[in-house]
Amino acid sequence: MTGRRTYVVACLAGHGIGPEITAAASRALAGLGREHGFAIEELHPPFDTEALTRSGHPLPAATRQATSSADAVLVAGDAAPALEGLRAALDLGARVTRVLDDTGEATTFAPLHDGAVDWTLDRAFATARNRAGRLTSVGVSGDWTARIDRDADRHPGVEVEHVALPEALHRLTAGSTGVLVAEGVLGDALAEAPRLGGRRRLVASAYLSPTGPSLFGPAQGTASDLAGHGVADPSPMLLATALLLSEGLRRVAAGEALEESLTAALHASRRPSDAAGPGVTATTREFVDAVLGLLRSARRDTEFALGVGP
Repeated sequence: MTGRRTYVVACLAGHGIGPEITAAASRALAGLGREHGFAIEELHPPFDTEALTRSGHPLPAATRQATSSADAVLVAGDAAPALEGLRAALDLGARVTRVLDDTGEATTFAPLHDGAVDWTLDRAFATARNRAGRLTSVGVSGDWTARIDRDADRHPGVEVEHVALPEALHRLTAGSTGVLVAEGVLGDALAEAPRLGGRRRLVASAYLSPTGPSLFGPAQGTASDLAGHGVADPSPMLLATALLLSEGLRRVAAGEALEESLTAALHASRRPSDAAGPGVTATTREFVDAVLGLLRSARRDTEFALGVGP
């Protein structure tokens, strides 16, 4: 829980379907804020192609300033060339990937440098405690294994399992695996694994910072022939928004409510046209309406259950 009531989120829509799925994320943030008693102030600086058209630079100084002053940054896709410059400007310590499919969910953590290992492990243990009480460690060195086991003593209630990289990759490509934390460059392999496996799955990624804003977004591009038609699939962006709430703003109950509502809506009969089977269609707005309509029933936090929440 956190005592803060107002947060600033820099939203980088870019081009293509970016503005449409960013609007969906904005609606979700506003709805969750009303439901859970906090407010989101959004900044919408120009980014990527939009910024290039306006100012001749994909990441102008005004956008850098807006992102550095925010509590979190939400970008509409992971394919924009300007993202590399944005990541370089932020003090990032850990990479996180969250996957959602019909088997359940998986979340992987990996430190980005040696100085962020302890901090990353604390974040991974905290998320594991909130989700299922289990943490899977993926490493190759005895020092890593010993470090995990020492940290486990400081995080009672979390059961730790050690597996080799091939086994972790097999689990990730096959389905749900819970929370994993990986040693060094092994995190890159775990982050890419959810894109494999041949099933439809939602993937969101984050780069967490121990000192400033963290960066969140769906693991997809924004270029699409569907741009402007109102039928873009906002599901990956909504998963990224749930990750932002849980890991970026530490509004865990709100993030879990959005993820649960998204899961329920995806199991319903209507989905956005670019994610649907034959004869199963919904507009972007209709799908977001369905997700928002499920938020109240998805609340699991204690204050709400006891009737003392906002």
